[in-house]
Amino acid sequence: MKTSVFKISALGLLLAGSFSFAQVIVEDQLEPVETPTMREYLAPEKYNRNVFEDPKGNEPEFNGVHVSVGGDFALQFQGLSHSTAGVTVDGAPIQMRDLGTDFNLPTANLDLNAYLAKGVKMHLRTYLSARHHNEAWVKGGYIQIDNLDFISPGFMGNVMDHLRVKVGMDDINFGDNHFRRTDNARAITNMFVGNNIMDAFTTEPFLEVYGHFNDMFVMGGISNGKLNQNVVLNPTSDNAPTLYAKVGYDKQINPDLRFRLTGSLLKSNGLTTGQYLYGADRAGSRYYYVLLDSEAALGTSNYTTGRFNPGFREMLAFQINPFVKYRGLEFFGTIENVTGNRLVNPTTRRDSDGNFMQLAGELIYRFGNAEQYYVGGKYNTVSGKDWDNADNRNINRFNLAAGWFMTPNVLAKLEYVNQNYNESAAWGNTPLYGGKFNGVMLEATIGF
Repeated sequence: MKTSVFKISALGLLLAGSFSFAQVIVEDQLEPVETPTMREYLAPEKYNRNVFEDPKGNEPEFNGVHVSVGGDFALQFQGLSHSTAGVTVDGAPIQMRDLGTDFNLPTANLDLNAYLAKGVKMHLRTYLSARHHNEAWVKGGYIQIDNLDFISPGFMGNVMDHLRVKVGMDDINFGDNHFRRTDNARAITNMFVGNNIMDAFTTEPFLEVYGHFNDMFVMGGISNGKLNQNVVLNPTSDNAPTLYAKVGYDKQINPDLRFRLTGSLLKSNGLTTGQYLYGADRAGSRYYYVLLDSEAALGTSNYTTGRFNPGFREMLAFQINPFVKYRGLEFFGTIENVTGNRLVNPTTRRDSDGNFMQLAGELIYRFGNAEQYYVGGKYNTVSGKDWDNADNRNINRFNLAAGWFMTPNVLAKLEYVNQNYNESAAWGNTPLYGGKFNGVMLEATIGF
């Protein structure tokens, strides 16, 4: 106990000392700009809050290839406890892993962004260290085309004023949550520590075509539905594509009020492809080792603790996201539903499909002369069944958070989390049966 108190006190002194040297944030550094600088154009998420898709506007003039090197670093101090109502097959209480209060393994990203021609940019992200992969490996990347002057000056200029083409092997644009979630070490866009319970995020080869019309946009995309790429076929391979689309409205109504509403739809068509939407994050959850029994593997194993993956094939998913910001008060919501089949075996469908609904709402209040401070709350719930006559699963989470943007690139945040699972036979003889975890997380993150 004394050791834990000492660690918490030491961390508090460290953060307080860092805060005392914090730079004053200039207000216009935190607001989107109509004519971005080269750096802002190549990596806008590090400089502007509440950026979703890249704004469609005037691109910087091209006078040679420009390369921007960026990165992210994140470190958490975790103080969580957990418990379960679960019992073993012999009726004895499940013995849980002992959780202490200490630092998690730091995570880091490396970003390379290049301006290759007017309106043509490339992005590449490498995870230098992650919960699931301690070694460096490429997460993914893409090329984005907003202008065709590289073919001929002015070529299809009127069309490209409204059109965008994006192609790569990276996270596909399903829903708005993937813009606000923590992507390994990129935690500066997330005002909380954890991501959604049902975390819609997958990295696959894709082609996306956008149409921008004043304050509205539409997007259509196609992917091969695979997380790991391999040309070798086996008797069960179907290689069916995944199709998805998005439509949105985003308007700064007046200097005080912004409103955005988007809807996304995704259909995966294969039994051997397209099952990764809620299980493809190879970085890992922020809530380390919660609800594991005393025999569970640690290290890079069990890296999704605190999350839920429905495990469906042939999925149909939709996500609706409202976002409203009035002065310092902002709301971001998620209404998400997924239907699909949990196979009996790799080649056999079940007689009925399952369905899960996720609801989430974030309410943030930003204050200070440049809104560099914030407090907020979030409620997230998931409920549904694996198939028609299966037992119901229910998970709910409540978060309270506070944070300080010491500079536009440095964020310190404090979070209280409380997550609960229902006592359903669907969880089996595992710690998730009537499981719960709660406690405090501290996170410091840098993004540049």
